[in-house]
Amino acid sequence: QVQLMESGGGSVQAGGSLTLSCEANIGDYSSYCMAWFRQAPGKVHHWVATISTGVGDPYYADSVKGRFTISRDNAEKTMYLQMNSLKPEDTAMYHCAAARSKRGGCGWAQDVSDFTYWGQGTQVTVSP
Repeated sequence: QVQLMESGGGSVQAGGSLTLSCEANIGDYSSYCMAWFRQAPGKVHHWVATISTGVGDPYYADSVKGRFTISRDNAEKTMYLQMNSLKPEDTAMYHCAAARSKRGGCGWAQDVSDFTYWGQGTQVTVSP
C-alpha cells in the first residue's frame, strides 16, 4: 500500500522559513510526478508546486514563485518544499501528492484530479 507522510510544519512569524518533507514508500518512486498542495480552513485544495521525474524540473504557482523551492531525492524517496519569506496567507495544511508520470514530463500535473496518492498533511501557520 502506497503511503506518503509529510513532516516539517509548524508556526512561524511572517518573513520566516520552514522546510517540509514528504517521505514515500512507492516502489518505483523515480517514475512519479510529485507535488505539494495546500488547503486553508474552509477552502479547497490549491496547487503549490510540482516536480518532475529525472532531473526534477520544478513548476510553481504564481503565489509562491520566487519564495518556495521544490526538490526531491529519489534515492531517499523524499520530496522537499523549502519555504522562505512566509506570509500569513501561506497558512494552510500542506499535502504532498504523487502521480505516475506520462510522456512529456510532469508540467500537466497541477490539479487535484491528476494525482493518485495523497499524504495526511502537515500544518503551517504564519503569524503577522
